[in-house]
Amino acid sequence: MFWRQGLALLLGMIIVWCMALPALADWTHPLSFSNAELKRHDFSGETLQGAEFSNANLEQANFAGADLRGAVLSASVMTQTNLHGADLTDALVDQVNLTKADLSDAVLKEALLLRAIFTDVNINSADFTDAVLDRAQIKELCGKASGVNSKTGVQTRDSLGCQ
Repeated sequence: MFWRQGLALLLGMIIVWCMALPALADWTHPLSFSNAELKRHDFSGETLQGAEFSNANLEQANFAGADLRGAVLSASVMTQTNLHGADLTDALVDQVNLTKADLSDAVLKEALLLRAIFTDVNINSADFTDAVLDRAQIKELCGKASGVNSKTGVQTRDSLGCQ
């Protein structure tokens, strides 16, 4: 009889603890900037691996030389953002407005870039090796692709599979 009550109490405590884990994880994660207003914020040279910037306003922000490997930037506004030399390997950059952004010498290896807007973007020496882009994006980017990435040694045109 008592062992059943003890087992029920222990099981209840485990369930409560497991339900609290996601809330605790969100509370302790220092790199969560989702839905934030970060216009003109300076993140240059920062280590932001795995940071979350979903739905954030990052217009004119400075990420020059930043480590954004595995970062989530989905559905953010990044118009006129400086990403020169940033490492966006494995980043989620889907549905992001990158109009007039500077992606020169950036590494975007294996980044997910579907439905991103690349109007008037600077991609000189950027590395898009194995990035996920649709055909229309590739065609648009190949029209302005040039240079060799200083970190990877890969030509921008080759990384995009341009003809």
